[in-house]
Amino acid sequence: MSKITQSAKGQQCQVRLEGICNGNPETVVLAHYRMSGTCGTGIKPNDILGAYACSACHDEVDRRTRYINADIARLYHAEGVLRTQLLLLSQHLIRVD
Repeated sequence: MSKITQSAKGQQCQVRLEGICNGNPETVVLAHYRMSGTCGTGIKPNDILGAYACSACHDEVDRRTRYINADIARLYHAEGVLRTQLLLLSQHLIRVD
């Protein structure tokens, strides 16, 4: 498990799906954003494309639940990735030169 994946433990959800997010940091994991060219069968995207997500938001963005439109879930997930990247910068887990 990478340092980035481990860093999700106890964090606030950054996906924040309205009406779905459970707000419980004890359930937060790194939810990988999947897009063409970055993943495949049995291959996860790089951790830099992950968002801190509570169990409820993770289920929705991975489409295990389907309470909201898939395009809206993808948008919230992408925004969560960006917010997570800013947190990773502040935690010195990634750097930009």
